[in-house]
Order: sequence, then structure tokens, then C-alpha cells
Amino acid sequence: MNRLLLILWCVVGLCSCKKGYDEVANYRAQAAKDDQIIADYIAATPGLADEAKRIDTTGVYYVVIAPGSGNDLFTNSTRVTVDYTGKILGADTVFTQSNNFHPTFALSEVIKGWQLGIPKIKKGGTVRLLIPSRYAYGPFDQPSIGLPANSVVDFNIQLLDVTN
Repeated sequence: MNRLLLILWCVVGLCSCKKGYDEVANYRAQAAKDDQIIADYIAATPGLADEAKRIDTTGVYYVVIAPGSGNDLFTNSTRVTVDYTGKILGADTVFTQSNNFHPTFALSEVIKGWQLGIPKIKKGGTVRLLIPSRYAYGPFDQPSIGLPANSVVDFNIQLLDVTN
């Protein structure tokens, strides 16, 4: 009986390893696809190849449109007031925007792409962020805003205020 339980436990354990491997393989495949989408977009857009800078090894690219001013220090608890427009990369359809309402968020409350990109400017500055899905909304579709799963997004963000 003990041997049967041991064999059953090993089979269950090995089956779960395969699932974990599939998830990692899917994540890596999506990351490669996203990175290629961004690279192709940058190469096909006149002037963008000279302006877009990659943030470390993340695959997030930014273009400083206006640097802003000040010596803002950004932490996870920093509160930012922003004006923004978000589109699926390469599409002209806006899936989210602040309109005339300028929300304030703690930096820890926004998507990872924003956490990486907003500190590239200061108060009053504007930045464009090209964000792979892994640093945006990932494999989760956002039906309330019309955003499919694994969408590579393009945000223009103006930093209106910073509070530490």
C-alpha cells in the first residue's frame, strides 16, 4: 500500500512539473513575440529608432517628449498625478485615457511599465512608453476597456504632479 501511494505521489508530482514548464515556455514565447512587435514597430516608425531607449533588459522602451523639471525622487509610495492616453501598439484605437480627469496614483498601484517609465521624467514632463504585455496587463484581457490579452501597449503620459 505504501509503495502504491509513493508511486501515485511521484506521478502527480511529475505531472505538475510539466504544467509548470509549459507556463514558463508560454511566458518566454509571449515575451519574444512582444519584443519582436516592439522592435518591428520602432524600425518601421521614422525617427523612433533614434529616440526610443530601452529600460535595462525589460523590453520597455521610452521616449522623453518633454523632460519636466525638479529633483523628484520616485519610490513605490510616490503619488503621481497624470494625464494619459493608452493605445494598443500600432493601432489608432484608444483603449484608455484620462480625458479631463487627472487621476492620482501611488506608483506601486500602476502597471509595471509605468513604474519603470514614469521616473524617466520630472514634474511637468511627458513620456511615451512602449510596453510589452508582461509589464502591462499580461495574459489577462480587459473587456471593460476593450483590451485583448497579451496586448503590447503604447502610452503617452504627462506627469502633472509628484508627491513624496
